[in-house]
Amino acid sequence: MLSSIYSPLLTDLYQLTMAYGYWKLNIHNQEAAFHLIFRKNPFNGNYALCCGLGTALDYLSQWRFRDDDLAYLATLKNVRHERMFPQEFLDYLGKLTFSCDIDAIPEGMVVFANEPLVRIQGPILQCQLIETALLNMINFQTLIATKASRVCRAAQGDPVIEFGMRRAQGPDGALSASRAAYVGGCIATSNTLAGKLYDIPVRGTHAHSWVTAFPNELDAFQSYASVMPHNCVLLVDTFNTIEGVKNAINVGKKLRAEGADLIGIRLDSGDMADLSIKARKLLDEAGFEKTEILASNSLDEYAISQLKNQHAKVSSWGVGTNLATAYDYPALDGVYKLCALRKPDNTWEYKLKLSEQEVKISNPGRHQVRRFFCNDHYVMDVIYDLDIGITDVPEVVLLDKSLEHRKLDDYDGSADLLKPTMRNGKLVDEQPLIHSTRKQAIEAVNHFYHSHGERPYFVALEKRLFDLKQDLIKKLR
Repeated sequence: MLSSIYSPLLTDLYQLTMAYGYWKLNIHNQEAAFHLIFRKNPFNGNYALCCGLGTALDYLSQWRFRDDDLAYLATLKNVRHERMFPQEFLDYLGKLTFSCDIDAIPEGMVVFANEPLVRIQGPILQCQLIETALLNMINFQTLIATKASRVCRAAQGDPVIEFGMRRAQGPDGALSASRAAYVGGCIATSNTLAGKLYDIPVRGTHAHSWVTAFPNELDAFQSYASVMPHNCVLLVDTFNTIEGVKNAINVGKKLRAEGADLIGIRLDSGDMADLSIKARKLLDEAGFEKTEILASNSLDEYAISQLKNQHAKVSSWGVGTNLATAYDYPALDGVYKLCALRKPDNTWEYKLKLSEQEVKISNPGRHQVRRFFCNDHYVMDVIYDLDIGITDVPEVVLLDKSLEHRKLDDYDGSADLLKPTMRNGKLVDEQPLIHSTRKQAIEAVNHFYHSHGERPYFVALEKRLFDLKQDLIKKLR
Protein backbone atom coordinates (compact mmCIF):
# COMPACT_ATOMS: atom_id res chain seq x y z
CA MET A 1 0.00 0.00 0.00
CA LEU A 2 2.71 2.51 0.96
CA SER A 3 4.52 2.12 -2.35
CA SER A 4 1.31 2.76 -4.30
CA ILE A 5 0.86 6.08 -2.50
CA TYR A 6 3.87 7.39 -4.40
CA SER A 7 2.07 7.02 -7.73
CA PRO A 8 1.27 10.19 -9.75
CA LEU A 9 -2.32 8.92 -9.54
CA LEU A 10 -2.38 10.35 -6.03
CA THR A 11 -4.22 13.30 -7.54
CA ASP A 12 -7.66 14.54 -8.45
CA LEU A 13 -9.02 13.51 -11.84
CA TYR A 14 -9.35 17.11 -12.94
CA GLN A 15 -5.56 17.50 -12.70
CA LEU A 16 -5.26 14.77 -15.32
CA THR A 17 -7.95 16.23 -17.55
CA MET A 18 -6.22 19.64 -17.40
CA ALA A 19 -2.88 17.98 -18.10
CA TYR A 20 -4.40 16.32 -21.17
CA GLY A 21 -5.78 19.68 -22.24
CA TYR A 22 -2.38 21.36 -21.94
CA TRP A 23 -0.82 18.52 -23.96
CA LYS A 24 -3.57 18.54 -26.59
CA LEU A 25 -3.16 22.30 -27.08
CA ASN A 26 0.65 21.98 -27.13
CA ILE A 27 1.16 24.35 -24.17
CA HIS A 28 2.15 21.61 -21.71
CA ASN A 29 5.77 22.79 -21.53
CA GLN A 30 5.00 26.47 -20.94
CA GLU A 31 6.83 27.50 -17.77
CA ALA A 32 4.57 28.36 -14.87
CA ALA A 33 4.94 29.41 -11.25
CA PHE A 34 2.59 28.20 -8.52
CA HIS A 35 2.51 28.87 -4.78
CA LEU A 36 1.18 26.77 -1.92
CA ILE A 37 -0.24 28.87 0.92
CA PHE A 38 -2.81 28.60 3.71
CA ARG A 39 -5.29 31.37 4.45
CA LYS A 40 -5.85 31.19 8.22
CA ASN A 41 -3.66 30.26 11.16
CA PRO A 42 -5.06 27.02 12.63
CA PHE A 43 -6.64 26.51 16.07
CA ASN A 44 -7.41 30.25 16.30
CA GLY A 45 -3.73 30.67 17.09
CA ASN A 46 -1.13 33.12 15.83
CA TYR A 47 1.26 30.74 14.03
CA ALA A 48 1.65 27.38 12.32
CA LEU A 49 4.58 24.98 12.22
CA CYS A 50 5.65 24.04 8.70
CA CYS A 51 5.73 20.27 8.15
CA GLY A 52 5.28 17.68 5.41
CA LEU A 53 7.94 18.94 3.00
CA GLY A 54 10.16 15.91 3.60
CA THR A 55 7.32 13.57 2.67
CA ALA A 56 6.53 15.67 -0.40
CA LEU A 57 10.15 15.70 -1.60
CA ASP A 58 10.37 11.95 -1.12
CA TYR A 59 7.23 11.62 -3.23
CA LEU A 60 8.51 13.93 -5.97
CA SER A 61 11.87 12.17 -6.10
CA GLN A 62 10.03 8.97 -7.07
CA TRP A 63 7.37 10.61 -9.23
CA ARG A 64 6.80 8.79 -12.53
CA PHE A 65 3.94 6.99 -14.27
CA ARG A 66 4.36 3.21 -14.17
CA ASP A 67 2.84 0.65 -16.50
CA ASP A 68 0.03 -0.20 -14.10
CA ASP A 69 -0.81 3.52 -13.67
CA LEU A 70 -1.11 3.93 -17.43
CA ALA A 71 -3.09 0.71 -17.77
CA TYR A 72 -5.60 2.07 -15.27
CA LEU A 73 -5.88 5.43 -17.04
CA ALA A 74 -6.56 3.56 -20.28
CA THR A 75 -9.73 2.11 -18.71
CA LEU A 76 -11.31 5.50 -17.90
CA LYS A 77 -14.26 6.45 -20.10
CA ASN A 78 -16.13 9.65 -20.87
CA VAL A 79 -19.93 9.96 -20.93
CA ARG A 80 -19.99 8.45 -24.45
CA HIS A 81 -18.12 5.40 -23.13
CA GLU A 82 -15.06 6.36 -25.16
CA ARG A 83 -11.54 6.42 -23.80
CA MET A 84 -10.99 9.57 -21.78
CA PHE A 85 -7.28 9.69 -22.59
CA PRO A 86 -5.86 8.62 -25.98
CA GLN A 87 -2.92 6.26 -26.12
CA GLU A 88 -0.62 8.96 -27.47
CA PHE A 89 -1.13 11.00 -24.30
CA LEU A 90 -0.55 7.97 -22.10
CA ASP A 91 2.65 7.22 -24.04
CA TYR A 92 3.76 10.80 -23.30
CA LEU A 93 3.05 10.35 -19.58
CA GLY A 94 4.99 7.09 -19.58
CA LYS A 95 8.14 8.91 -20.74
CA LEU A 96 7.64 11.91 -18.48
CA THR A 97 10.23 12.69 -15.79
CA PHE A 98 9.76 15.33 -13.14
CA SER A 99 11.75 18.47 -13.95
CA CYS A 100 10.35 21.32 -11.85
CA ASP A 101 12.22 23.64 -9.51
CA ILE A 102 11.00 23.71 -5.91
CA ASP A 103 11.75 26.42 -3.35
CA ALA A 104 10.25 25.94 0.10
CA ILE A 105 10.29 27.03 3.71
CA PRO A 106 12.09 24.21 5.56
CA GLU A 107 10.18 21.94 7.89
CA GLY A 108 10.19 23.02 11.50
CA MET A 109 9.92 26.75 10.75
CA VAL A 110 7.22 28.94 12.28
CA VAL A 111 5.00 30.22 9.44
CA PHE A 112 1.89 32.33 9.06
CA ALA A 113 -1.25 32.65 6.97
CA ASN A 114 -1.05 34.05 3.43
CA GLU A 115 2.67 33.49 2.89
CA PRO A 116 3.91 30.86 0.42
CA LEU A 117 5.27 27.69 2.01
CA VAL A 118 6.32 26.32 -1.39
CA ARG A 119 7.03 27.86 -4.81
CA ILE A 120 6.87 25.46 -7.75
CA GLN A 121 8.26 26.50 -11.12
CA GLY A 122 8.38 24.39 -14.28
CA PRO A 123 6.27 22.99 -17.12
CA ILE A 124 2.64 23.80 -16.38
CA LEU A 125 1.52 20.21 -16.95
CA GLN A 126 3.87 18.91 -14.25
CA CYS A 127 3.06 21.74 -11.84
CA GLN A 128 -0.62 20.88 -12.23
CA LEU A 129 -0.23 17.14 -11.71
CA ILE A 130 1.58 17.47 -8.36
CA GLU A 131 -0.84 19.98 -6.82
CA THR A 132 -3.16 17.60 -4.99
CA ALA A 133 -0.43 15.45 -3.47
CA LEU A 134 1.53 18.47 -2.22
CA LEU A 135 -1.55 19.96 -0.61
CA ASN A 136 -2.46 16.61 0.96
CA MET A 137 0.98 16.08 2.49
CA ILE A 138 1.79 19.61 3.61
CA ASN A 139 -1.69 20.69 4.77
CA PHE A 140 -2.16 17.71 7.08
CA GLN A 141 1.32 17.50 8.52
CA THR A 142 1.51 21.26 9.10
CA LEU A 143 -1.81 21.02 10.95
CA ILE A 144 -0.71 18.10 13.16
CA ALA A 145 2.76 19.52 13.84
CA THR A 146 1.11 22.78 14.95
CA LYS A 147 -1.29 20.89 17.22
CA ALA A 148 1.59 18.90 18.71
CA SER A 149 3.51 22.11 19.32
CA ARG A 150 0.53 23.59 21.17
CA VAL A 151 0.10 20.44 23.26
CA CYS A 152 3.80 20.34 24.14
CA ARG A 153 3.76 24.00 25.17
CA ALA A 154 0.80 23.29 27.44
CA ALA A 155 2.79 20.44 29.01
CA GLN A 156 5.48 22.97 30.00
CA GLY A 157 8.43 20.71 29.30
CA ASP A 158 6.86 17.42 30.40
CA PRO A 159 7.31 14.63 27.83
CA VAL A 160 4.37 14.16 25.43
CA ILE A 161 3.82 10.85 23.61
CA GLU A 162 1.57 10.57 20.54
CA PHE A 163 -1.00 7.79 21.11
CA GLY A 164 -3.42 8.49 18.23
CA MET A 165 -3.04 5.70 15.69
CA ARG A 166 -6.16 3.74 16.54
CA ARG A 167 -8.44 6.71 15.84
CA ALA A 168 -6.47 8.33 13.03
CA GLN A 169 -7.91 8.56 9.52
CA GLY A 170 -6.55 5.33 8.09
CA PRO A 171 -3.03 3.90 8.00
CA ASP A 172 -1.58 6.73 5.90
CA GLY A 173 -3.17 9.35 8.15
CA ALA A 174 -1.79 7.60 11.22
CA LEU A 175 1.74 7.51 9.80
CA SER A 176 1.65 11.15 8.71
CA ALA A 177 0.27 12.17 12.10
CA SER A 178 2.99 10.30 13.96
CA ARG A 179 5.69 11.92 11.84
CA ALA A 180 4.26 15.41 12.21
CA ALA A 181 3.61 15.04 15.93
CA TYR A 182 7.26 14.12 16.46
CA VAL A 183 8.40 17.14 14.44
CA GLY A 184 6.04 19.27 16.53
CA GLY A 185 7.70 18.23 19.78
CA CYS A 186 6.37 14.86 20.95
CA ILE A 187 9.16 12.66 22.27
CA ALA A 188 7.77 9.39 20.90
CA THR A 189 4.83 7.57 19.30
CA SER A 190 2.95 4.37 20.02
CA ASN A 191 2.94 3.66 16.24
CA THR A 192 5.66 1.07 15.67
CA LEU A 193 5.51 1.31 11.87
CA ALA A 194 6.12 5.05 12.14
CA GLY A 195 9.04 4.21 14.40
CA LYS A 196 10.49 1.95 11.73
CA LEU A 197 9.85 4.22 8.75
CA TYR A 198 10.83 7.55 10.31
CA ASP A 199 13.24 6.57 13.10
CA ILE A 200 10.88 7.92 15.76
CA PRO A 201 11.21 6.56 19.32
CA VAL A 202 8.31 4.27 20.27
CA ARG A 203 6.68 3.88 23.68
CA GLY A 204 3.89 1.71 25.07
CA THR A 205 2.38 0.21 28.21
CA HIS A 206 -0.43 -2.35 28.27
CA ALA A 207 -4.20 -2.21 27.86
CA HIS A 208 -7.09 -2.87 30.22
CA SER A 209 -7.56 -6.19 28.40
CA TRP A 210 -4.25 -7.40 29.88
CA VAL A 211 -5.59 -6.79 33.38
CA THR A 212 -8.96 -8.40 32.75
CA ALA A 213 -7.29 -11.44 31.14
CA PHE A 214 -5.99 -12.50 34.58
CA PRO A 215 -7.80 -13.62 37.75
CA ASN A 216 -7.12 -10.28 39.43
CA GLU A 217 -5.20 -7.03 38.98
CA LEU A 218 -2.23 -8.01 41.14
CA ASP A 219 -1.69 -11.20 39.13
CA ALA A 220 -1.89 -9.16 35.92
CA PHE A 221 0.71 -6.65 37.16
CA GLN A 222 3.04 -9.38 38.43
CA SER A 223 2.80 -11.24 35.14
CA TYR A 224 3.50 -8.12 33.11
CA ALA A 225 6.47 -7.26 35.30
CA SER A 226 7.85 -10.77 34.84
CA VAL A 227 7.86 -10.47 31.04
CA MET A 228 8.74 -6.74 30.86
CA PRO A 229 10.88 -6.10 33.95
CA HIS A 230 12.79 -3.23 32.32
CA ASN A 231 9.81 -1.68 30.51
CA CYS A 232 7.23 -1.84 33.26
CA VAL A 233 4.55 0.87 33.16
CA LEU A 234 1.33 -0.35 34.75
CA LEU A 235 -2.19 0.82 33.88
CA VAL A 236 -3.83 1.25 37.27
CA ASP A 237 -7.45 2.30 36.62
CA THR A 238 -9.14 -0.91 35.40
CA PHE A 239 -11.12 -1.39 38.65
CA ASN A 240 -10.15 1.08 41.36
CA THR A 241 -7.36 3.52 40.68
CA ILE A 242 -6.02 3.93 44.22
CA GLU A 243 -6.03 0.17 44.81
CA GLY A 244 -4.34 -0.15 41.41
CA VAL A 245 -1.57 2.19 42.56
CA LYS A 246 -1.08 0.12 45.69
CA ASN A 247 -0.86 -3.07 43.63
CA ALA A 248 1.66 -1.39 41.36
CA ILE A 249 3.77 -0.44 44.37
CA ASN A 250 3.77 -4.05 45.58
CA VAL A 251 4.95 -5.19 42.15
CA GLY A 252 7.52 -2.39 42.11
CA LYS A 253 9.04 -3.68 45.34
CA LYS A 254 9.44 -7.14 43.85
CA LEU A 255 11.00 -5.63 40.73
CA ARG A 256 13.57 -3.82 42.85
CA ALA A 257 14.42 -7.01 44.66
CA GLU A 258 15.19 -8.53 41.27
CA GLY A 259 17.35 -5.59 40.11
CA ALA A 260 14.70 -3.78 38.05
CA ASP A 261 12.33 -0.93 38.84
CA LEU A 262 8.79 0.35 38.28
CA ILE A 263 9.17 2.90 35.49
CA GLY A 264 5.70 4.36 35.77
CA ILE A 265 1.98 4.03 36.23
CA ARG A 266 -0.69 5.19 33.77
CA LEU A 267 -3.95 6.98 34.56
CA ASP A 268 -6.59 6.72 31.87
CA SER A 269 -9.84 7.82 33.51
CA GLY A 270 -11.38 9.70 36.41
CA ASP A 271 -10.39 12.96 38.07
CA MET A 272 -6.83 13.16 36.78
CA ALA A 273 -5.76 16.00 39.06
CA ASP A 274 -7.04 14.41 42.26
CA LEU A 275 -5.94 10.87 41.36
CA SER A 276 -2.47 11.97 40.28
CA ILE A 277 -1.94 13.87 43.54
CA LYS A 278 -3.03 10.86 45.60
CA ALA A 279 -0.98 8.48 43.45
CA ARG A 280 2.13 10.67 43.76
CA LYS A 281 1.77 10.71 47.54
CA LEU A 282 1.47 6.90 47.71
CA LEU A 283 4.43 6.38 45.39
CA ASP A 284 6.65 8.85 47.23
CA GLU A 285 5.80 7.41 50.64
CA ALA A 286 6.72 3.95 49.34
CA GLY A 287 10.08 5.18 48.08
CA PHE A 288 9.12 5.37 44.38
CA GLU A 289 9.89 9.07 43.91
CA LYS A 290 11.28 8.47 40.42
CA THR A 291 8.33 6.40 39.20
CA GLU A 292 6.49 8.51 36.64
CA ILE A 293 2.78 9.13 36.35
CA LEU A 294 1.57 9.04 32.74
CA ALA A 295 -1.87 10.51 31.95
CA SER A 296 -3.75 9.49 28.79
CA ASN A 297 -7.45 10.33 28.91
CA SER A 298 -8.90 12.47 26.04
CA LEU A 299 -6.13 15.01 26.39
CA ASP A 300 -5.32 18.11 24.37
CA GLU A 301 -3.65 21.45 25.12
CA TYR A 302 -6.73 22.76 26.92
CA ALA A 303 -7.14 19.73 29.18
CA ILE A 304 -3.43 19.68 29.98
CA SER A 305 -3.43 23.40 30.84
CA GLN A 306 -6.40 22.87 33.13
CA LEU A 307 -4.68 19.96 34.88
CA LYS A 308 -1.53 22.02 35.27
CA ASN A 309 -3.59 24.80 36.88
CA GLN A 310 -5.03 22.19 39.27
CA HIS A 311 -1.44 21.19 40.23
CA ALA A 312 -1.83 17.67 38.86
CA LYS A 313 1.19 15.48 39.59
CA VAL A 314 1.54 14.12 36.06
CA SER A 315 5.05 13.39 34.78
CA SER A 316 4.25 12.74 31.11
CA TRP A 317 1.27 12.88 28.79
CA GLY A 318 -0.08 10.40 26.26
CA VAL A 319 -2.16 12.36 23.75
CA GLY A 320 -4.16 10.43 21.18
CA THR A 321 -7.35 11.25 19.28
CA ASN A 322 -7.33 15.01 19.75
CA LEU A 323 -3.77 15.23 18.42
CA ALA A 324 -3.73 12.70 15.57
CA THR A 325 -7.04 13.99 14.16
CA ALA A 326 -6.60 17.70 15.02
CA TYR A 327 -10.00 17.23 16.63
CA ASP A 328 -10.98 20.88 17.06
CA TYR A 329 -9.64 22.11 13.68
CA PRO A 330 -9.93 19.26 11.20
CA ALA A 331 -8.24 20.78 8.14
CA LEU A 332 -5.71 23.44 7.18
CA ASP A 333 -7.13 25.58 4.37
CA GLY A 334 -4.08 25.34 2.15
CA VAL A 335 -4.45 26.27 -1.53
CA TYR A 336 -2.27 26.09 -4.64
CA LYS A 337 -2.48 28.95 -7.10
CA LEU A 338 -1.01 29.79 -10.49
CA CYS A 339 0.73 33.16 -10.12
CA ALA A 340 2.80 33.65 -13.28
CA LEU A 341 3.36 32.27 -16.79
CA ARG A 342 6.55 32.67 -18.83
CA LYS A 343 5.89 34.53 -22.10
CA PRO A 344 7.70 33.85 -25.41
CA ASP A 345 9.92 36.91 -24.80
CA ASN A 346 11.11 35.25 -21.54
CA THR A 347 9.33 37.75 -19.29
CA TRP A 348 6.65 36.76 -16.80
CA GLU A 349 2.94 37.40 -17.20
CA TYR A 350 1.42 37.81 -13.74
CA LYS A 351 -1.75 35.90 -12.89
CA LEU A 352 -4.27 36.10 -10.07
CA LYS A 353 -7.62 34.67 -9.05
CA LEU A 354 -10.40 37.12 -8.28
CA SER A 355 -13.04 36.59 -5.62
CA GLU A 356 -15.75 38.51 -3.81
CA GLN A 357 -13.90 37.50 -0.64
CA GLU A 358 -10.74 39.56 -0.22
CA VAL A 359 -8.85 36.70 1.45
CA LYS A 360 -9.38 34.49 -1.62
CA ILE A 361 -7.82 36.89 -4.12
CA SER A 362 -4.43 35.41 -4.91
CA ASN A 363 -1.17 37.35 -5.13
CA PRO A 364 0.45 37.63 -8.58
CA GLY A 365 4.12 37.01 -9.33
CA ARG A 366 6.90 34.75 -8.10
CA HIS A 367 7.29 35.23 -4.39
CA GLN A 368 9.85 35.12 -1.63
CA VAL A 369 9.21 35.74 2.08
CA ARG A 370 11.65 37.90 4.04
CA ARG A 371 11.55 37.71 7.83
CA PHE A 372 12.71 40.79 9.69
CA PHE A 373 14.23 40.80 13.18
CA CYS A 374 15.08 43.36 15.82
CA ASN A 375 17.36 42.27 18.66
CA ASP A 376 16.79 38.73 17.37
CA HIS A 377 13.02 39.11 17.90
CA TYR A 378 10.51 38.60 15.12
CA VAL A 379 9.25 41.89 13.68
CA MET A 380 7.33 41.07 10.47
CA ASP A 381 7.25 38.79 7.42
CA VAL A 382 7.14 40.55 4.05
CA ILE A 383 6.13 38.83 0.81
CA TYR A 384 7.89 40.27 -2.21
CA ASP A 385 8.18 39.50 -5.92
CA LEU A 386 11.48 38.13 -7.19
CA ASP A 387 11.52 40.42 -10.22
CA ILE A 388 10.34 43.57 -8.46
CA GLY A 389 12.63 42.94 -5.49
CA ILE A 390 12.64 44.56 -2.05
CA THR A 391 14.41 47.68 -0.77
CA ASP A 392 16.52 48.03 2.37
CA VAL A 393 13.74 50.08 4.00
CA PRO A 394 10.69 48.54 2.37
CA GLU A 395 7.27 50.11 2.18
CA VAL A 396 4.72 47.44 3.06
CA VAL A 397 0.98 46.88 3.29
CA LEU A 398 -0.23 44.75 6.20
CA LEU A 399 -2.33 41.73 5.22
CA ASP A 400 -4.83 42.16 8.00
CA LYS A 401 -8.21 43.85 7.79
CA SER A 402 -6.63 47.29 8.15
CA LEU A 403 -4.38 47.04 5.06
CA GLU A 404 -2.24 49.63 6.83
CA HIS A 405 0.67 51.13 4.85
CA ARG A 406 3.95 51.65 6.67
CA LYS A 407 7.71 51.81 6.23
CA LEU A 408 9.63 48.99 7.83
CA ASP A 409 12.75 50.49 9.39
CA ASP A 410 12.65 49.13 12.96
CA TYR A 411 14.82 46.07 12.30
CA ASP A 412 18.47 45.07 12.43
CA GLY A 413 18.45 41.78 10.51
CA SER A 414 16.48 39.76 7.98
CA ALA A 415 16.45 36.40 6.21
CA ASP A 416 14.67 34.98 3.17
CA LEU A 417 12.66 31.89 4.13
CA LEU A 418 12.09 29.91 0.91
CA LYS A 419 15.18 27.81 0.17
CA PRO A 420 16.10 25.90 -3.02
CA THR A 421 15.11 22.26 -2.48
CA MET A 422 14.82 20.83 -6.01
CA ARG A 423 16.32 21.92 -9.30
CA ASN A 424 15.21 20.29 -12.56
CA GLY A 425 13.44 17.63 -10.50
CA LYS A 426 16.52 16.68 -8.44
CA LEU A 427 17.13 17.32 -4.75
CA VAL A 428 19.55 20.17 -4.13
CA ASP A 429 20.78 18.81 -0.80
CA GLU A 430 20.31 15.72 1.30
CA GLN A 431 17.29 16.14 3.52
CA PRO A 432 17.91 16.69 7.26
CA LEU A 433 17.28 13.93 9.76
CA ILE A 434 13.88 14.12 11.41
CA HIS A 435 15.56 14.60 14.80
CA SER A 436 17.26 17.78 13.52
CA THR A 437 13.96 19.03 12.12
CA ARG A 438 12.24 18.39 15.47
CA LYS A 439 14.98 20.27 17.33
CA GLN A 440 14.65 23.22 14.95
CA ALA A 441 10.85 23.22 15.36
CA ILE A 442 11.02 23.31 19.16
CA GLU A 443 13.59 26.10 19.08
CA ALA A 444 11.59 28.06 16.49
CA VAL A 445 8.37 27.93 18.50
CA ASN A 446 10.13 28.84 21.75
CA HIS A 447 11.88 31.73 20.02
CA PHE A 448 8.63 32.99 18.51
CA TYR A 449 6.83 32.92 21.86
CA HIS A 450 9.78 34.51 23.62
CA SER A 451 9.74 37.42 21.17
CA HIS A 452 6.06 37.66 20.34
CA GLY A 453 3.86 35.81 22.83
CA GLU A 454 0.17 35.46 22.03
CA ARG A 455 -0.10 38.74 20.07
CA PRO A 456 -1.09 38.66 16.38
CA TYR A 457 1.92 38.58 14.07
CA PHE A 458 2.03 40.81 11.01
CA VAL A 459 2.50 39.52 7.47
CA ALA A 460 2.72 42.15 4.74
CA LEU A 461 3.01 42.58 0.98
CA GLU A 462 5.85 44.71 -0.33
CA LYS A 463 4.06 47.86 -1.50
CA ARG A 464 5.03 47.66 -5.17
CA LEU A 465 3.70 44.11 -5.30
CA PHE A 466 0.53 45.30 -3.55
CA ASP A 467 0.12 48.12 -6.10
CA LEU A 468 0.67 45.68 -8.97
CA LYS A 469 -2.00 43.42 -7.52
CA GLN A 470 -4.49 46.30 -7.25
CA ASP A 471 -3.82 47.29 -10.88
CA LEU A 472 -4.47 43.72 -12.05
CA ILE A 473 -7.67 43.56 -10.04
CA LYS A 474 -8.93 46.78 -11.64
CA LYS A 475 -8.11 45.51 -15.15
CA LEU A 476 -9.82 42.17 -14.58
CA ARG A 477 -12.93 43.75 -13.08
